[in-house]
Amino acid sequence: MTVVLNGKELAALTKAELKERVEKLKEHGVEVGLGTILVGDDPGSIKYVAGKHQDCKDVGISSLRIDLPSTATEAEILAAVKKMNDDPKCTAFIVQLPLPKGVDQNAVLEAISPEKDADGLHPFNLGSLVLNVNESLKTAVPCTPFGIIKLIQHYLGEDFLDGKHVVVLGRGVTVGRSIGLLLTRKCVNATVTLCHTGTRNLEELLKTADVVVAAMGKAHFLQPEMLKRGVVLVDVGVSRDSQTGKIAGDIDPRCYTDQNAEAVLAYSPNPGGVGPMTRAMLLENVVARGELM
Repeated sequence: MTVVLNGKELAALTKAELKERVEKLKEHGVEVGLGTILVGDDPGSIKYVAGKHQDCKDVGISSLRIDLPSTATEAEILAAVKKMNDDPKCTAFIVQLPLPKGVDQNAVLEAISPEKDADGLHPFNLGSLVLNVNESLKTAVPCTPFGIIKLIQHYLGEDFLDGKHVVVLGRGVTVGRSIGLLLTRKCVNATVTLCHTGTRNLEELLKTADVVVAAMGKAHFLQPEMLKRGVVLVDVGVSRDSQTGKIAGDIDPRCYTDQNAEAVLAYSPNPGGVGPMTRAMLLENVVARGELM
């Protein structure tokens, strides 16, 4: 039977384990805190940040937040970053994206202290990931790729990805460009092909994929006829279906429902798959940082 990579279920288990680790830290006098910087009033960003603070409450982590108006200047945002960097109560923090037009997003993200980078996307931490192919990591790890690997290993086995061919659709920094760094570490040992708009033999590559990670933001792009039997599908992209107006993933549900269900080894639902694990791995980064203090 097809396995459902249930992110909600695994995230709940992960948060329970993190809660125990947080309690042990408190016994040793270590308090950890997650900070957020939110600029503007984007409904999706507001909801996402609120979810992060609820997650903190669930596991016993303190939370700090700075909310700025959409009119905030780059200088004001950088000042907020400095405040989080300097606050001893903040173990790690995130700047919620997107930022207002005209703000140099990279400059803001690079201003975050690498030690306080909860997202694992600071250039220093990505560089550390590049260098450490087999060594243990002491820096924050990109949350979504980390969550994807945890999801697959939990439901399909720790060694499942060893030797597998993973085709990644999309070259964004959050997933596409960073997930290959984690998948090709020796402890995971997968082979990765990164595809994007310049890939000319996409259909051929998809037919060879043991795992497909779809992170394009293009509703229902992946169709059943593009895939080989026994594939694992991980749906990351989120967009709005042009016909129904509803939020949709990159993978057409027909790939794993009805007559195609038996052709797919496992899939992550969207929503309810990768999203909850991204939030859980954010907490993992914060707690892990606290354990190094």
